[in-house]
Amino acid sequence: MFEKLFLLVKDNAGTAVINNPVIPAKHHDAVINEASSSIIEVLKGQLESGKVKELIKYFQFSGSYNNSLVSSITNSFANKLNNFYGIDPAHALAAAKALIPTVMNELVKETKSGEAKEFALGTMLTKLNGNRTDLNPLVKDLMVA
Repeated sequence: MFEKLFLLVKDNAGTAVINNPVIPAKHHDAVINEASSSIIEVLKGQLESGKVKELIKYFQFSGSYNNSLVSSITNSFANKLNNFYGIDPAHALAAAKALIPTVMNELVKETKSGEAKEFALGTMLTKLNGNRTDLNPLVKDLMVA
């Protein structure tokens, strides 16, 4: 799943990363990896703080780019661009805003389509929790509610 997420981010990184003059070419893959890890970290944090129901609702009913989940991921990624790559905060936030909402929208589409088994919501959440608990039954129960 994590490799697929990296590829999903990479496929959407054109304007925000690849064609962005403030991000040197030598850092493109690392920056794409930072975007992927920001998504994973925030989703994992949601799980660990008991917000499974909110996560499921996001993937089930999303469509709003102003969602707090997307904002958290965007800010996390912007902070990494600023702290690790020396990109000024305004450019870092602009790059994050250009990439993260698009990737999250694509991730939701992948989750709903059911084509990529790695992105099936129950499977994805189970991997995010380190395979400690199979969350598929819980996801099925909460999706019906």
